[in-house]
Amino acid sequence: MSNESEKHQHSDDITIKRAVALKYEMERDNAPKVIAKGEKLLAEKIISIAKEHGIYIYEDPILVSLLARVNIGNEIPEKLYRVIAEILAFVFTLEKRV
Repeated sequence: MSNESEKHQHSDDITIKRAVALKYEMERDNAPKVIAKGEKLLAEKIISIAKEHGIYIYEDPILVSLLARVNIGNEIPEKLYRVIAEILAFVFTLEKRV
């Protein structure tokens, strides 16, 4: 469904990439769930797999840091419903055009 990636700048000037993958099945799920998350090489792998499968990638450092706090397999918190709903609506619109 959606992957978010982030590059976080540390004081020692090392860039760390982070990614979180979400899945949402409207008929089955109450809310989107975190299905994968990681930093550095794992984040790159998550993003690579998403690209291979034609999954839309949305980049937002703040959103990724909030989603990274959610355990894998858990639903996103209610406070993120609106922003994720807006992203999903955009993705569904893109998919209808293809």
